[in-house]
Amino acid sequence: MGPTALRARCRLWPAVPAVLAAAVVSLAGCTAVGSPQPSIAAGATASQVPGNTQPSAPLETSQTSAKAPVYWLGRAKDGVYLYREFRDAGGQDNPIATALRIMMSQKPLDPDYFSPWQTPKKLAASVSGRNVITVDVSADAFNTGVDEPTAQLAVQQLVYTATAAAASAGLIDSDQPISVMLLVDGHTSQLAFERVQLGQLMQRDPSMLAPAWIIDPQEGVGLDGPLKVLGRSTRADQELGWQVLRRDSPGKSSVYLSGTVAPGTQSSRPGEFTFTVNLPPGDYEVRVLPKEEASAAPNTGNTAWDSKDVHVGP
Repeated sequence: MGPTALRARCRLWPAVPAVLAAAVVSLAGCTAVGSPQPSIAAGATASQVPGNTQPSAPLETSQTSAKAPVYWLGRAKDGVYLYREFRDAGGQDNPIATALRIMMSQKPLDPDYFSPWQTPKKLAASVSGRNVITVDVSADAFNTGVDEPTAQLAVQQLVYTATAAAASAGLIDSDQPISVMLLVDGHTSQLAFERVQLGQLMQRDPSMLAPAWIIDPQEGVGLDGPLKVLGRSTRADQELGWQVLRRDSPGKSSVYLSGTVAPGTQSSRPGEFTFTVNLPPGDYEVRVLPKEEASAAPNTGNTAWDSKDVHVGP
């Protein structure tokens, strides 16, 4: 088989974060028969003991509410990234297992988000004194029909959700590195989604987070007063653009308001941003996007990092 035929048998992948794409090129490739090689999990550490590892994304802060932080995959303007929602936890005893079961078994609130995981028959989670979360899931949780970048993102989706739930519940020392060991039916060194090699401790990979997303309001909420938007950017040194689109008629929207906002630099909540606007009754879409595109018309394509539909008024 010549090089042209071999390349034709390699599966083409959609746009993904640049760091992940580079890792896939260097680690995955195609074999001589066109089958993808298993790749090392993103965020994997070099040893089984937490120590000097790559910088990790900030953890969630401890909270008293019954909401579970859950991460999803979401399509944005230039690829697929990780986004977070807060979901009702239902008062379950194990906050980590609860958040992961929501991630694997339920649908996200935002229709732009999705998850490649499937409902597992077995799922358990525990935390050791070394700030290591161990997650043991049955093999039926893995959807084997996903491609390499999606598999990598899905494993990081689990890492982000498990660490977020542990931090929110105060189960770990947030001042120390936190790692995740993923077991499959009690075994290490398994393949996730038949593509990603497990068996090492994993930490959060910051390159897989969305550049910006809206924390509040969540998708589909109704508002009786002003619209106050709270969000987070992973590019704390760059201003963001925002738009509020008004639904003029089914399938048609126009920019009602737009502006820019600078993410904050507080050490406890780096990258958070907020803005407030007064709106008359109606249906709206709130978007965050690059600063230079804040004044663009909504029919120029999906340029947003994140968006939420809200209703104002009775």
